[in-house]
Amino acid sequence: MLIKKRLITKLLSASVVCTLSVSSAYACTSLLYTDLNGHAYAGRTMELPMELPYKMVFVPTQTRFGSTADKHHPLEFTAKHSFVGVGVADPISGDIKIVEGVNDNGLTFSLLAFADTAGPEDMINKTTSVLAAIDMGAWTLSQFKNVNDVKNALEKQPVLVTSLLPLGQLKTPFHYTLHDASGKSIVIEYSKGKQHVIDNPLGVMTNGPEFDWHMTNMNNYTFLNNEDQSKLEINKVKFIQPDSGIATAGLPSSNTSVGRFVRAVYYSQFAEKAKKPNQAISTLSHVMNNFDRPRGITIDNRFKDSIANITAPGLSDKKVYTTEYTSWTSLTDTKRKKIFIRTYNSMNYISFDLTKLASSRKILKVDLANIGEQITDGTKVLLSSN
Repeated sequence: MLIKKRLITKLLSASVVCTLSVSSAYACTSLLYTDLNGHAYAGRTMELPMELPYKMVFVPTQTRFGSTADKHHPLEFTAKHSFVGVGVADPISGDIKIVEGVNDNGLTFSLLAFADTAGPEDMINKTTSVLAAIDMGAWTLSQFKNVNDVKNALEKQPVLVTSLLPLGQLKTPFHYTLHDASGKSIVIEYSKGKQHVIDNPLGVMTNGPEFDWHMTNMNNYTFLNNEDQSKLEINKVKFIQPDSGIATAGLPSSNTSVGRFVRAVYYSQFAEKAKKPNQAISTLSHVMNNFDRPRGITIDNRFKDSIANITAPGLSDKKVYTTEYTSWTSLTDTKRKKIFIRTYNSMNYISFDLTKLASSRKILKVDLANIGEQITDGTKVLLSSN
């Protein structure tokens, strides 16, 4: 029992560390890429200063869920759609909280950090069943076909931003981005005491500030173009760029959420449109390489507490520091219902085919860390865990 309490404390403390790093915690980048045929592919990275116990999860139809929001009746729902994705087990209840996934209609879900989360006050009748925002992933993927269905449902379904810690501390610091097979995207955000469900015509999302702020900031980048301007003449003096690539000179170079948002718009829009799905996934993987962060590239010296000991696993020296790195990257084919995952210690992507997984009528899960570096067919690994 004492060991379990220590584990819970450790995981909750880790959540505190993530949140305290404000806009850099869960410094994820999500974007949408379309191929020559208009088919949609979603890419995202997961950055943290620690390694959480991620699990690959398959959830079949008819799976029952319950979401508890403070003192309200649990919202109970049964899966209408199967889905596969990445989740983290709640240290107290053991329930898997979905952070990334795709369902059998090609609807995708991504959870990203948003330190300024501030949901509506609880003015809801205590007898009303309320969805806890932390369960947004399981609810949307299991219940809906597309983003319009999600938008319509959120007009009626009350949602509360619950706390990760007792006594109302540490409100779940996330916002959510969803794409569907048609290429439509929305952002679900809780800020300034309100729920915001926003159409996302760019298909890009990072972290704070609010999504609308990022869209306004794009007005500062109207000069962006993927055509190199390699020649210039001033007073009859000719200047010529010695190689190609000058078109990207105006892109922000930092790994801040603001910089990554602009770069994600650029790369997702200007990357060559592939003809076939496998080519599209390959192109998307190259796009996502631009958001891949090795450990040690940036160090956050604001953290001096011993909890930082768990935040940089596997480092070669004994120095304790907090550095965000790309724990894993995902690529999702919304038409073929496939998700590909590459972890930090691997050069290869692991594929999970939802259509093949649908042969199982049971929930399947496996620790992402336990999938071998040389394994590329994750579908077989999940099915063998049955």
